[in-house]
Amino acid sequence: MSDFSVVLPDNLPLFSGISQEKRKAMLTCLGARVRTVRKGEFLVLAQDEVNYIGIVLSGEVHMIHEDRWGDKAVLAVIRSGGLFSETFVCGTILQSIVTFQAVKNTQFLVLPFQKVLHICTNACPFHHQLIENMLHLMADKNAQLLTKLEVVSKKKLRKKLLTYFSFQSEQAGSQTFTIPLTRTQLADYLCADRTAVARELAHMKDEGLIEINQQRVTLY
Repeated sequence: MSDFSVVLPDNLPLFSGISQEKRKAMLTCLGARVRTVRKGEFLVLAQDEVNYIGIVLSGEVHMIHEDRWGDKAVLAVIRSGGLFSETFVCGTILQSIVTFQAVKNTQFLVLPFQKVLHICTNACPFHHQLIENMLHLMADKNAQLLTKLEVVSKKKLRKKLLTYFSFQSEQAGSQTFTIPLTRTQLADYLCADRTAVARELAHMKDEGLIEINQQRVTLY
């Protein structure tokens, strides 16, 4: 088995508390691999069987659900340090029910799930730390999905927008913030028509509720 040769960013939450040298030995033991995809490419398609946990090293990935009529909904935005496909490999059904698509050029780490779950014969001392960190990240992902549920449960489009902006403002700690979605992606996230979203944003701006310039928003 060859040594894992890629130097990972220091600020990856999955490896919190594990030094670079220990990471190298552990990732070699786990059979980790690094992959790169271009903007627009798919990491996982719905109905694909997944047997690994993915960690975004750089770039951005969207978790998307598309129904049989072609309507898309962005369920989660996964940035550097975030996990994907962990929900399915940890369950009893390994087939993904969503698609993961790179919206920027993206590099990600692949960890075979069975090797992550079970302590190896080498008894790597930081394996338990890895599992604990993974559980924390899964909890964060669940919180993100609950936020999404709170937003889309609103009946009126304006209320959906205001709820989404409110969450973004709280996360940024400021009334002015940058949302991670384009207008089209925002419409998909809200499960709404893009034209309707653009029209409602214009009305909200005219009424002095928000100031918006591309993805930069000020909430009044």
